[in-house]
Amino acid sequence: MKEVRARAEGRKIGESLIIQTAVRILVPFIQIFGLYVIVHGHYSPGGGFQGGVILGASFVLLALAYDLKFSLTHMSERVNLIFGNCGALIFVGTGVLTALFGGLFLDYSALDKLIPLGPIEWRSFGIFIVEVGVGLAVMSIMASLFWDLSSDGELDEGL
Repeated sequence: MKEVRARAEGRKIGESLIIQTAVRILVPFIQIFGLYVIVHGHYSPGGGFQGGVILGASFVLLALAYDLKFSLTHMSERVNLIFGNCGALIFVGTGVLTALFGGLFLDYSALDKLIPLGPIEWRSFGIFIVEVGVGLAVMSIMASLFWDLSSDGELDEGL
């Protein structure tokens, strides 16, 4: 009886209008909180890894509440790949840039030769740049792992 009623309403078995509505309302707030954790990671507890996990979990939540294709409409595979590569490039690029300007890898005070802000300000700003890169990479990897594992690598069906 449930199966007939769900199909008559245009939903698959197991889909819930209440859960889908709650997820649709909560996901933007979850993503804003993930960005907050990344941005304030060098001032307070949190950072790139934790914020990236929160952002990645928002896409996992969309896939669980709706389906994999719906989650992929919000962040496609191509955009996910770009985010992951940009995140790694930001992290490694910052480290290489500090080494090129005479410091050690990720010694942000060396960037003072690039733009004279002062070594203390560069240490604060440098860790912020790295946290953003780590957050993008972790979000991308988490979403990609879920999508691949839930669809057996096909990205067509999902759970």
